[in-house]
Amino acid sequence: MRDSPALIESRRFGVRPIPPLRPLGWLVLGWRDLRRCPLVGLVHGLALAAFGAVLIALAHDRFWLLAGAFSGFLLVAPLSATGLYAVSRALERGEHPGWRTVTSAWRPEPRLVRFGLLLALAGTGWVVTSASFITGFAPMPVERPIDFMRGVVLAEQGHVFETWLLLGGLLAAPVYASSVVALPMLLDRQVGVMVAVLTSWRVVQAHPLPLALWAALLFGLTAMGMATALLGLVVVAPWLAHASWHAYRDLVDTTGLEARP
Repeated sequence: MRDSPALIESRRFGVRPIPPLRPLGWLVLGWRDLRRCPLVGLVHGLALAAFGAVLIALAHDRFWLLAGAFSGFLLVAPLSATGLYAVSRALERGEHPGWRTVTSAWRPEPRLVRFGLLLALAGTGWVVTSASFITGFAPMPVERPIDFMRGVVLAEQGHVFETWLLLGGLLAAPVYASSVVALPMLLDRQVGVMVAVLTSWRVVQAHPLPLALWAALLFGLTAMGMATALLGLVVVAPWLAHASWHAYRDLVDTTGLEARP
């Protein structure tokens, strides 16, 4: 069977070797970028925290829906970081990024719109799946966080929580593999969505252990940000966004290929 044109084109981008603990270095570099351009990053983080607060206000007594909404947020969060990828790229080039850098990254770009719609579809699918599962299999109505703890996490029968996590993992794994470097790549290079997605899959296949560690760091730090009444997201969200840019730069070899302005 012949390879698809998108796969052939994705092979123009080499996958660089990295040590297993390299994701820790991405966090260091991401923190450095946040300190060098703090205002833009913290405003992004504040916007995400405010969005989470709106979700809580709208569904505070419907935790069967809120649990899926917050976990689904992890699937679409990389799209909201597009402007911060541009900030990290500008810092890497020795420029002085500001709000113009961010707005330029968000100029009408059909490829980013298409990929964003795909992420939104995946997030919506998980919210619906999660809500249906919890309302259908929890032994009691799940309206508050304490109900979720009692009826799902600490359920004595049925392995409700374990199955809920398994369902989430089955959806999250391919989305993560498709997006781990795709969005920074779409910002940085003139490539199609499928080329960026296939390159992302090649990166994960080449480095399963480091990318598993990176997924754990993304999930763990985001969960910590949410656990602090969402206030931690103000710092954690831009930190991880900048670090994700450095993940892309470490993993994908774009030598000799034209960059987007």
